[in-house]
Order: sequence, then structure tokens, then C-alpha cells
Amino acid sequence: MARVAVVGATGYAGAELIRILAGHPGVELRLITSRQYAGVPIDSVYPAFHKRVDLVCEAYDSDRVCREADVVFTALPHQLPMGIIPELIGNGKRVIDLSADFRFRDQARYETFYQPHTAPDLLAQAVYGLSEWNRELIRSARLIGNPGCYPTSILLPLLPLLKAGLIDSRGIIADSKSGVSGAGRSASIGSLYCEVAESFKAYKVGNHRHNPEIDEVLSLSVDENIHVTFIPHLLPMSRGMLSTIYVTVRPGVDEQAVRNCLEAAYRDCPFIRILGPKKQPDTRCVRGTNFCDIGCYLDEKHHRLVLTSVIDNLVKGASGQAIQNMNLMMGYPETMGLDAVAYPL
Repeated sequence: MARVAVVGATGYAGAELIRILAGHPGVELRLITSRQYAGVPIDSVYPAFHKRVDLVCEAYDSDRVCREADVVFTALPHQLPMGIIPELIGNGKRVIDLSADFRFRDQARYETFYQPHTAPDLLAQAVYGLSEWNRELIRSARLIGNPGCYPTSILLPLLPLLKAGLIDSRGIIADSKSGVSGAGRSASIGSLYCEVAESFKAYKVGNHRHNPEIDEVLSLSVDENIHVTFIPHLLPMSRGMLSTIYVTVRPGVDEQAVRNCLEAAYRDCPFIRILGPKKQPDTRCVRGTNFCDIGCYLDEKHHRLVLTSVIDNLVKGASGQAIQNMNLMMGYPETMGLDAVAYPL
């Protein structure tokens, strides 16, 4: 039984971690922390946890976390994790970080889009936690940089096809849409109900921080400098994410070859579902689950392949994938605690 702590428990990702861990048969949730709600029972912050989780939020104390937990999830804003994770690693803890602080291999790339990195020596040992692609490295890792939600939805369809040489690495366009929970729980005008309801807009065009993460992972996968034109959009719904990706196929590649490649790559991956011909994914069908559903369509006349993928941005895009990574690290079945079925309506 793994003893677990969630640091930063009252944001949306932290709350989702608690929700899933509360029903996980292989863990004991020992400790949750929150600077804002220290001393407050978690069911006062999220009443959904009443009679399910009786923990009280605590101020972060590294000694107490190290005493109480074997595995630590850090669900904190960027920059904060790099200040506390070195001590956790030094005390032999396994850490899964949901911020961007340990997602990058290239320190300069991280610092260009975020801030100076204060724990650069850990970047080399951190494993990028895209579960289906880094399983063996994750199993032996001490530190996981959990992927961003947009990158997860874009990388999963693209990686098999790029590595198989079925698509051109140039001119990739990713048109992605996210529910409002992707902006986090902190109050901001842009996420107020009256600002997002009955509205649909692109945002951070050309300067979203997930773009360099996507580029780095794809570039490393094929040893080639790849840049994706990535345009995020905000949907007037609480959770869910859909990415529509446009690429050019190599000569002689047909739609069945694309589907065969995807099916072969993910044959042993319980959370990836490749849809059949003329079927397209729906965010409703993955809501609350750790699934990624992928569809494809090839415009043969113009050699343009359209890939579509959907995830729940808070589950496969954050906390669910983090728990999937914990399962791999602890030698548990990959699906343990993550076998929820989406709401049919």
C-alpha cells in the first residue's frame, strides 16, 4: 500500500487527484496541503468529498510530507515545485509534478517561456510522463514531469505516425479547444461565466506555453527540428478537450495505413481508443475518464490527413495520467483506480 500526499490539493488538478485516489485500492491518502485553506477540511472546500474524504488541508511542511508519504504529487503553479522537489527527491520520495517545471529536457527552452530554473540538475533525471510512450523509463523514475493537457491530446495521435514516417513533419497544424477548467481555479475575468458562456474564442495565439513542450517532444522523437502551429481555443464548458490536427501524408499512404499504424502503436494501451472509419470522437464520451479517443480522415485528393482526439483535460490531461504514472512507478496494474466509465449522457 503506497502512502500518498497531494501538495496543492485545492486547485482543480489537486481536487481531481483526491477524487481518483479516494477510490484507488493501492494507496492510502495520508496528507493534503493547501496554503490558502490550511486548517480547513477538504469537504468544506469541495462538498462532494463529504463522507468520502475526511482529511484537513495543512500548510506545507517538508518534514511532515517526507514522514507521511512515499509518493508525492505536486499540483502547484509553475516555479513553486522546483523550490520543494529537490528536498523531496533527496529524502528518497517519488514525485509526480503536474506543473511544467520538469517537463523540459532543454533548460534554455523552459526558461525562454517560463522563468529561470532553480533545480536544473534534476532536469536530466526527470522523465516526461506521457505514459504510453515512456512506460519503461517511468517504472524506474524518481521524478516525473507530467505532460500538459494540450500536448497530451496532440502528441498521442502524432507520435506513431511521425515515427513510422507516414506523415510530413513540416506544416503540422493543431487546432485545439479546451473547457474552462484548463485555466485553473484562481479567479480571473477571462474565466467568469458571463465572459465564456455563449462564446467561443482563440487565445494566446502564437505564444501559448504548451507549444514549446509539443515541439520538444516531437523533435526528440524523430531527431529532427519540428514546429507545430498550435492554436488553442476556449469552449464554454467546464471540462473536456478536443484537438483537430492537420498533416500531409507521404506518397502512397492511405487512410487504412494510418489507422493500422495507430492501432498497432496502441494495441496494448488500455486508455487509447482508435475509432473506426467515418467515426469521430466526442468529448462527452471521455468525460471523467482517463481515455483518449482518436479518429482520422484522409482527404486523398489533397494528401491532407485530419486527426481528431479527445480527452478530459483534468483526467488524462492532468491528474488521471499522473496516477497512471504512479501505477507504473509502483508496479501496479496500469488501470488501477482509473477504470471509470464515462457518463453516457
